[in-house]
This record gives sequence, C-alpha cells and structure tokens, in this order.
Amino acid sequence: MEKIKVERKPSEDRLKEMGVFEWSIWTKEASEFPWSYDESETCYFLEGDVIVTPDDGDPVVMGKGDLVTFPKGMSCTWEIRKDVKKHFVFGR
Repeated sequence: MEKIKVERKPSEDRLKEMGVFEWSIWTKEASEFPWSYDESETCYFLEGDVIVTPDDGDPVVMGKGDLVTFPKGMSCTWEIRKDVKKHFVFGR
C-alpha cells in the first residue's frame, strides 16, 4: 500500500503549475472521523492542524502550507486539531 505523501511549503510556482488555486475548497471543524479513499486525493492546506492515521500505518501530521497526496484504497482516521480549509482534487 502506498503511503501518504507530504510536501512541506511547496513553492508558489509549483502550486500554480498544478492549478491548486482552481481546485474546490473543503472546510471542516475540529473533529475525528474515519475515512476511506476510493481514488487518490491531492490537497493543499490553507489552514488547519491534522493527524491522519492509516489503518495499517503510523500517524502523519499535516497542516497549513502542506501539499498532501492520499493514495487510492487507503482507509484512515482523521483527527482535526485545528479547523481545516484546503483545496482538493481527486484522481491526480
């Protein structure tokens, strides 16, 4: 199984090249919930502090300024410690 990929503080040029600022926005208050990925998701955190723990892996910390890719087929638990606002796209 692929792992969560976190790129800390990618350049503005890289984000523009990927079209990040045209992706949809998702927001969520501090909470904890299970989640499964039917397809891969790439997202860029505008706000937040999160720990995502794959069912078969170690916790991964992510938040504001991080570009994150979640692999297709992964099941995990999201623990949002500070409200999240992120751009996201599926299938990339």
